Amino acid sequence: MIRKTVGIPRALLFYYYKDLWEAFFEKLDVSVVYSEETNKEIIEKGEQLSIDEACLALKIYLGHIDNLKGRCDYVLVPRMYCVKKCEQVCTNFNALFDIVHTLYPDISILNYNVDLERRKKESKAFIHMGEELGFSYIESYNAYLCAKEIERKRKEERIKEQEKKFSSNKLKVLVASHPYNLYDSYISGEVITHLKKENIEIIYSDIIQRELIDRECKNISTDIHWTHSKEVMASISRYQKKVDGMILISSFPCGPDSLAIEMIKRKVDIPTLYLVFENENSTAGITTRLESFFDILRSKKEVLYERGH
Repeated sequence: MIRKTVGIPRALLFYYYKDLWEAFFEKLDVSVVYSEETNKEIIEKGEQLSIDEACLALKIYLGHIDNLKGRCDYVLVPRMYCVKKCEQVCTNFNALFDIVHTLYPDISILNYNVDLERRKKESKAFIHMGEELGFSYIESYNAYLCAKEIERKRKEERIKEQEKKFSSNKLKVLVASHPYNLYDSYISGEVITHLKKENIEIIYSDIIQRELIDRECKNISTDIHWTHSKEVMASISRYQKKVDGMILISSFPCGPDSLAIEMIKRKVDIPTLYLVFENENSTAGITTRLESFFDILRSKKEVLYERGH
C-alpha cells in the first residue's frame, strides 16, 4: 500500500483532537503534515476567503486550509454536530466540510461525521475514515482504540500537571477560552508570553476532568447547550476560588461566547480582563492592558496578605 499523507490544519478542531488524530494516523502508519503556525499571511488569506460575519477563529482556519494546498494527499476536515447528547457544538463546526469543499473543490478532503443525535458515533466515524484510507475494519478499529487510550493518558497527565500549580505561592491566572483561542500562536500567543515573563502560574480552562463539567457549569448556567461553552464555564466555576484573576478571551463575533460572557459577568466575582480579537491588528495595546491587570492582581494579593487571608 502506498503511504498516504494527511494534512491537518492547525486551527479549530485541531486543539481538541490533536492527540487522538496523531495517535490514530501513527498507528496506521499514515504520514501527517501540519499547516504552519498562525501568521500574518495565514490571517490575511483567511480574511480574503471568509464572509465579513465569520469569526476570527474561522478566518484563521481557512487560512490554514490554504496553507496546506499541494502539500498532502488529503486534508482532514471533520463535520461535528452533537458530540454529547442534548448538546450542540458551534455551527461553524457543522459547516466546515461544506465551506472547505465549496472554496477548494479540487482538494481531496478526508472527512468523518460525529452526531450522536443521529447515532453517528466517533468510533464508527474513525473506522470509516480508516477504510477510506485503504485499511481494513479491524486495522481501523484497533488504531482507534489505541488512539483513545493515548488521548486519555495525555489528558490525565495535563490535569495532574495543572493541579500541582495550585500549591505554588506565585500569582495564578486562569486563561479561559476555547482551545483554538488558548493555544493559537496569534490569538493568545502574546498573552501567554507576558504571563510567563511575569512568572505567573497559568491555569488553562480546557484542562478539567470531563466528569466535572456538567456539575460545575450549573453554578453559572443551567440551560446552556453549547458543549464547548459549557467547558469554559465549568472551568471558571471550578477554578475561580483557586486563582487571583482571570483573562477571558474570545474571537469576534462568536455567538455562543457573547451569551456565555454575559452569564459569566453576572455570576463570577473575580478580577477579570476581557480580550476580544477581531483581526490581525487586535493585539495593539495588549501589553499595556496586561501590565495594568497584573498590577491590580498584585495589589489585591498584597492587601489580602496584610489582612492575614
